[in-house]
Amino acid sequence: MTSILTNVAAMSALQTLRSINGSLEETQSRVSSGYRVAEAKDNAAYWSIATTMRSDNKALSAVSDALGLGAAKVDTAYSAMDSAIDIVSEIKAKIVAATEKGVDKTKVQDEIAQLQQQLLSVAQSASFSGENWVAGNTTKSVVSSFVRDANGQVSVQTTEYFLDDSTSGNVLFGMTTTGAIDTATGIIGTSSGSVGSIFSMDITSFSDSDINLALTTVENGLSALTKAGSQLGSISTRIDLQESFVSNLSDSIDSGVGRLVDADMEEESSKLTALQTQQQLAIQSLSIANNSAQNVLTLFKG
Repeated sequence: MTSILTNVAAMSALQTLRSINGSLEETQSRVSSGYRVAEAKDNAAYWSIATTMRSDNKALSAVSDALGLGAAKVDTAYSAMDSAIDIVSEIKAKIVAATEKGVDKTKVQDEIAQLQQQLLSVAQSASFSGENWVAGNTTKSVVSSFVRDANGQVSVQTTEYFLDDSTSGNVLFGMTTTGAIDTATGIIGTSSGSVGSIFSMDITSFSDSDINLALTTVENGLSALTKAGSQLGSISTRIDLQESFVSNLSDSIDSGVGRLVDADMEEESSKLTALQTQQQLAIQSLSIANNSAQNVLTLFKG
């Protein structure tokens, strides 16, 4: 039955066109934004997870920057410790040379004095971003990781390094409460009995037994410096490993979030083409349905 009051065919075609237009709008949005889940209304659960993980990834980026800063501090300290080992080795060689009969100990001491001052210079200059890891007696720390536990609680983990200014510790010198280098403490500054410290010893009037004690003091200092350098090297290795892990973790989070919310562009492109074709057919269908009522006029023509 054809009715001029109710065009059922046109209503059906219009509903189909509206549905196709809605799907087409959604697909166009995915193609233009690249997201399958761009807002909470698209998929509340996935959107919530993705938002949280993006936030964590920003925190990981900050951790990566902090690790870089920590690595620079440790590398500076290690370079200073390595230089100190070379200098103390030179002092050892000078003392050995002083054991030779007929050697002018005064001239040897002049050379040793220059090396001693160089040790102080190394300790004073081994600072990065206001922190000195080869002079002092405090605990230093570097950010190592950002952690979210099973309960959703977040925390920042740090790696600590205690500066020990004893003669068998891990710093060249200690530091006073005012922040000045304390040349009477640390591996280089702590006195070793009658011969003094590596920094203060003066071999000008040393006897043969004193020379031997001085050699023992220097050898013990070298052993402590080597141990301290090893500790710094271990921390540097851990920081490097952590930097690599943080970088890989950040990439994994990006990949995981992408799987949740990114649009499949090949699929969306194919769908867009199909919907555009369906839209054209629906428009033609609606046009045909609307024109069907006009055919009733032919019944009244003579």
